[in-house]
Amino acid sequence: MKKFLIALFLILGIYQLSFAAEQKVLPSETGVVENINYVDISGLKQGDQNVKQEVTVKVLTGEFKGAERIVDNMITGNPAYDIQLEKGDKVILHFEPVSDDVITVDDVDIFIADIKRDNAMYFTFGLFAILVLIIGKKKGLNSLISIAATVALIFYVLMPLVLNGCSPIIAASLVGILSTVITIYLVGGFNSKSTAAILGTVASLIVSALLAILTIKITHLTGFAGEESMFLYTARPDLNFTGVLAGSIIIAALGALMDTGVSIASTINEIHDTDSSLGIRELFKSGMNVGRDVIGTMSNTLILVYLGSALPLVLLANNIDLNKFFNLNQVATEITSALVGSIAILVCVPITAIISAYMMKKHKEKPLFDFEK
Repeated sequence: MKKFLIALFLILGIYQLSFAAEQKVLPSETGVVENINYVDISGLKQGDQNVKQEVTVKVLTGEFKGAERIVDNMITGNPAYDIQLEKGDKVILHFEPVSDDVITVDDVDIFIADIKRDNAMYFTFGLFAILVLIIGKKKGLNSLISIAATVALIFYVLMPLVLNGCSPIIAASLVGILSTVITIYLVGGFNSKSTAAILGTVASLIVSALLAILTIKITHLTGFAGEESMFLYTARPDLNFTGVLAGSIIIAALGALMDTGVSIASTINEIHDTDSSLGIRELFKSGMNVGRDVIGTMSNTLILVYLGSALPLVLLANNIDLNKFFNLNQVATEITSALVGSIAILVCVPITAIISAYMMKKHKEKPLFDFEK
């Protein structure tokens, strides 16, 4: 409980110090499809299929709960943009007022934004949480708390800071450091092992930040690697998009760096507990031996994560000249991100090993902070 309160106070304190992003959120509610009528609109040339769905939707939540409205849903034949609906589907409805005075549902226009998917995601997360608690027990609970803390840091610290003009690189580095401290101390406890893992991870995170800045500059990446970047540019053209890209690289590498740091520090801690006569040099060598195994798996994991997320791009290589393919901005961005993260993992191993070896011998019983006083 003490650890939970410490983490909670850290998050709340950071939130109070962070900027509040002043932004207008478009209102949305949940609705259900009650009926669908298909209309042939071939004369309007709206697409290859030339079909329009006249969808009768009933509002299930909000101020206009119970209201019904017929909404047009165009089927253009493009699966990336079409919303394929069936009777009984729950949907997200977007409301736009037609005048300044909104009194009844007739004073707003209603559009179908997308299919409601969060219930399925809640189920998947619930299954994940149950398995974490069953297998991890107390440490599993601490892991869930650390996940919540990291998500809170991203939404309530990183996002407001960037949107209010702070450098995305500084904001991402700050959030990465705070997330590392909270996560590792929650899972590993307040001890020398956790402190060594934190120091090694933070040092590697700084290296990844510097590498991200350098590689983005020398490869002339623009920061516009997908539709999300273009949408964000439309809403906030004032943002530094190369900085946003660097920040995303830093955050993406953070999980693998924490995993590597904790693995090395835990190994050296166990070796020291087994044979306390070993010196710093012997502990360092043992940590490096384990680290060499970790390097292969962690780097491979990071590369596969990026390749998996960019699978459509990989498949595109079959239809384009490889020289052109590898020099596309989006492809270069994915490759650069994977390589920066992998280099940071390589750096993390010796840094964490030497810090852990030193702290196990010199400060084994002296944690960085003593919260009992």
